[in-house]
Amino acid sequence: MALTRCLYRTFNSKLKSKTFHFFIWEQQRNVYNGSRIVFREFGDPSKVLRMENFTLADDLQEDQVLVKILAAPIHPADINTVQGVYGTKPDLPAVPGFEGVGKILKVGLKVNDQRLNVGDTVISTQIIRPPGTWTTHQIFDAVDIEQVPSSIGWLDAANCFVNPVSAYRMLVDYVALESGDVVIQNAANSAVGRSVIQIARTLGLKTINIVRTRPQINDLKNELTELGADVVLTDEELRYFD
Repeated sequence: MALTRCLYRTFNSKLKSKTFHFFIWEQQRNVYNGSRIVFREFGDPSKVLRMENFTLADDLQEDQVLVKILAAPIHPADINTVQGVYGTKPDLPAVPGFEGVGKILKVGLKVNDQRLNVGDTVISTQIIRPPGTWTTHQIFDAVDIEQVPSSIGWLDAANCFVNPVSAYRMLVDYVALESGDVVIQNAANSAVGRSVIQIARTLGLKTINIVRTRPQINDLKNELTELGADVVLTDEELRYFD
């Protein structure tokens, strides 16, 4: 970590008649102006969510990291959290957002520089009590963020933790699937479903994917097929499938 200012002071010790030279290192303190989405009560998101401006000083604890948020998705779980019906409830007031991607602006004194440095692209991995990503700036505990390659685009990075990890665990944690096995899933056009299709393809698995019928159903079928789906059926087609 780069230290931004050095103060040099000389002290004369009367006890030993010696001169001691002390270098006192101090970090430069910055204040950031940002904006964030906040809710102070649970309820209908259209009624309880508010945009507010704020200032944030980068006075970090030794194991914290200051991140500028670049992109954050809107998940059904985010909406459920605001409504107060999700499995866990944050302390209020709260900033929504389970995941997101950002760049590190500053790291605490004890953050391992082999893992995290200023300028790194990172994602939030704390989904039990997340600090919230619907904001321009956020302070995270260093253990709750992970570096991602800069070659991954913001939109992919912002969505790479919750749904793809859920899809991967469904495919590898419960049944010992082998290449050529077939996986059947409903809600195949959801974020998790799309991840299942792509990960299954990589693992050599085949997928049968059920979606609800809708206008332009052929466009959706083509889209999922391009992702790697082997078969795509609507719920109505499944009822009459022989």
